[in-house]
Amino acid sequence: MASHSGASRYKYLDALTTAFVVILLVSNLVAQKVCQIGPFAVSAAILLFPVTYIFGDIFTEIYGFAASRRAIWLGFFGTALLYLIGTLTVALPPAPDWHNQQAFAAVFGFIPRILAASLAAFWAGEFANSYTMARLKLLTEGRMLWTRTVGSTVVGQAVDTTIVVLLTYVGVVPFKTMANMIATGYLLKVGYEVLATPLTYMVISWLKRAEGAEAFDRHESFNPFNFSQIHGVEE
Repeated sequence: MASHSGASRYKYLDALTTAFVVILLVSNLVAQKVCQIGPFAVSAAILLFPVTYIFGDIFTEIYGFAASRRAIWLGFFGTALLYLIGTLTVALPPAPDWHNQQAFAAVFGFIPRILAASLAAFWAGEFANSYTMARLKLLTEGRMLWTRTVGSTVVGQAVDTTIVVLLTYVGVVPFKTMANMIATGYLLKVGYEVLATPLTYMVISWLKRAEGAEAFDRHESFNPFNFSQIHGVEE
């Protein structure tokens, strides 16, 4: 694989990384609303959050694990900053003639336990997704894209959903209820990915032509803390 000094040689990587972080932040903002979709009561984040796994597939498939690692850390720190600033602004005393404190607190008043659970689940789930994607690509020698887009989501969402539910609700709700929440959320997210497979195929196919690139992480360090490569992309 030829090594390059940075991501600037790619036309769309920075834009895709920005979109990934924005979608992640919006997902966290809307996550507190519980929606009724058919028989399921789910967080509004279900509309957007699974898309971050599609982005993870695109990063790993086109640009390599290093690009995915960079995007995940940017998303992690962006989300942590959102939580921090949201908490601080809720704590600031409102002006006497401003009467929206309660509504503002409902949106930005993040509960520390949920905050920690969300960050841990995002970090672990996204890295599990990208690692599985990269490994499956090597195993299949780049063939059968669907096996790794779906397979990586099966692994990543299992990690993400299990961690976020356990860290949020253990000791609060019965284990049977938590198991039901994990199963429901997991099946919905994986189903989302399966339905989105044709669109994922189209985007990846177009990007391969537009960027003239396709990553095979044969010599990649899969250490998520390998910051020496956080700005570099290999192909």
